[in-house]
Amino acid sequence: MNSFNNVSDSDIQFFQQLLNERCSISHEDLKKYSHDETEDLEVLPQVVLKPNSPEEVSQILSYCNNRNICVTPSGARTGLSGGAIPLHGGVAMSMEKFDKILHIDEDNHQVTTESGVITQVLQEAVKEKGLFYPPDPASKGSCFIGGNVSENSGGPKAVKYGVTNEYVLNLEVVLPNGDIIWTGANVLKNATGYSLTQLMVGSEGTLGVITKIVLKLIPHPTHDLLMLVPFYSATEACKAVAAIFKAGITPSGLEFMERDALTWTQRFLNDSSIHVAENHAAHLLIEVDGFDPEKLMNELAQITEVLENFETDEMLFAESQAQKDTLWKLRRSVGEAVKANSIYKEEDTVVPRYELPKLLEHVKRIGNEYGFTSVCYGHAGDGNLHINIIKGEMSDEKWDNELSTAIRELFTEVVKLGGTLSGEHGIGLVQKQYMDIPFSETSLQLMRGIKNVFDPKGILNPGKVF
Repeated sequence: MNSFNNVSDSDIQFFQQLLNERCSISHEDLKKYSHDETEDLEVLPQVVLKPNSPEEVSQILSYCNNRNICVTPSGARTGLSGGAIPLHGGVAMSMEKFDKILHIDEDNHQVTTESGVITQVLQEAVKEKGLFYPPDPASKGSCFIGGNVSENSGGPKAVKYGVTNEYVLNLEVVLPNGDIIWTGANVLKNATGYSLTQLMVGSEGTLGVITKIVLKLIPHPTHDLLMLVPFYSATEACKAVAAIFKAGITPSGLEFMERDALTWTQRFLNDSSIHVAENHAAHLLIEVDGFDPEKLMNELAQITEVLENFETDEMLFAESQAQKDTLWKLRRSVGEAVKANSIYKEEDTVVPRYELPKLLEHVKRIGNEYGFTSVCYGHAGDGNLHINIIKGEMSDEKWDNELSTAIRELFTEVVKLGGTLSGEHGIGLVQKQYMDIPFSETSLQLMRGIKNVFDPKGILNPGKVF
């Protein structure tokens, strides 16, 4: 394990001269930047720095690299794998001052943005030009686009439009030694050398600090339709997912919610507008979008025809934008509702979508064996199931000593199904102990070798991924 130097008074003096009031050692700020949204984990940094230019980031990293001080990049701290927790103290480098959209290129359908822009702000800005940036994580109203790139975020739209990496064309990155590079080119095709751009996407802030991002955009759909479908069996709901795709339809959103996921969220939001009957085991939230209303009505009719082969209750078709907004708010608030309801751990497994029923069966079986309950929901259309393990009546001793064994068993079954540990939350701090399940030692050594090339002293976001 790396041994880092503490931040000294002379280091603080250097940072204050560089950043003035954008350097803080107040307990309030140290506390604020000590955690993200991962469970109740927190570690205080020794200083919080808020640079506002690539040159300032460069000076900070060069200084810290020379003095063996660790640096943890910090975005909006909405992550769920502990990626922004400053595990070894040192510097928490907030990117919140990088908050400008630099250029919307309507001719080439691209946008150049700084990394601290809120994702929804970016989406709304390009929408005004008739353009669309599809990746839409649940925290899109507060998360930063740089964090989305670092975690390769997805969201409900990923089933039709893909995840973040499919839209990133080029990145300005500051390396741990302070060098500033661009990773690619602002073009749609690039077969020039290794793709440093794609290497940076999903690297969880361990290889460099992203300061600018060039994203591909597409025309914004003009119409969408939304339906909520109650199932008497959660397994049947999962089976219906693959059936919809086998019928030749690709929805723009296909979300799965177990009963508790929906009812807990209704209580959390104090919203009873959607009736959930006692025998509703799960719901699918299905959206189609595009430019031709008649074609969308036909797609919804085809989906309804597929669902007639399953035991469902009456389907709800959203009749207004307000009703659509309500349904999406319920879905996007599930994570917050679960967190507010109970002590929990969230896993972010992903399998081929046809294997979702088997994955759900494994989750419930392992829960019965180890004594925990679970609330499952997620992006069923791309096989991404968020598994919230609820402590409930499980003893503290079992929770502390046996849960990791249960999670290892779950991840082993996931990999057997052709899946992997994380679809969009990343590995970060909380999943790194399980990386031997999907990867051989040879693969892990290759990854460690890449980390060593970029960051030979290991100062950048140490203690994550490996």
